[in-house]
Amino acid sequence: MIRCHLARLMGERKMKISDVLRETGLRRNTVTLMYKETAQKIDIEALDKLCRLFECEVADMLEFTDESKSVGVTHD
Repeated sequence: MIRCHLARLMGERKMKISDVLRETGLRRNTVTLMYKETAQKIDIEALDKLCRLFECEVADMLEFTDESKSVGVTHD
């Protein structure tokens, strides 16, 4: 599973979704889906704008977590 840390980054800077929209020019739907971690895909340009806004690396915004290890699922 890919986790998105947009909500955490926004919280650390006391930013609202409207602040992110104003600073990046991204669509509300794009930011909201990433904020709620319900996005099915992420546009590279959107990711670029967010990383520039938060002055972070992609790895600070997105994180891969292997859920199969945490729930004990084995692969055949």
